[in-house]
Amino acid sequence: MDIRQGASTLTIPPGDTDALALRYQGTIGQMARECKVTNGIMRMKVGIQGRILRGPSGGPGKLDVPLRFAVVHEGPEPKTIVSKFYKIPVTLSDAQPNVAFTHIDEDVTFPMPPGQEIEFYVVYVGFDPLAEKQQPAKKPPPKTASKPAPARAR
Repeated sequence: MDIRQGASTLTIPPGDTDALALRYQGTIGQMARECKVTNGIMRMKVGIQGRILRGPSGGPGKLDVPLRFAVVHEGPEPKTIVSKFYKIPVTLSDAQPNVAFTHIDEDVTFPMPPGQEIEFYVVYVGFDPLAEKQQPAKKPPPKTASKPAPARAR
């Protein structure tokens, strides 16, 4: 397991260079996995523990922490095998300047690769604040056709 490069820290609001504008900052602390192969299928239980810290502009409240687990076949042309996105609800009270959170996915599964290819598989974890913006926009429901105007008598 490894933390995806560039995804180890979450800042809200993102990209702000003014430290006083920081509302919350998230970090990933510990990671763990358990693996079991059954009938040619790799089944993994993957978990992380992280922390959300309140910044100078932050306050008590609820936020959804955007987290991604991904299994990648690394090499000259990396290939994503599995990718899962989560929103982890975290609540900070007035008395808590920081709060720990955990997330466990008990069903990260994929077909076992042939030979020793599993040696090139890496489980990545990381914050993914852009995930929702990258999702295709939902199409509005189709409009119902209006009834045609009645034919005029001639």
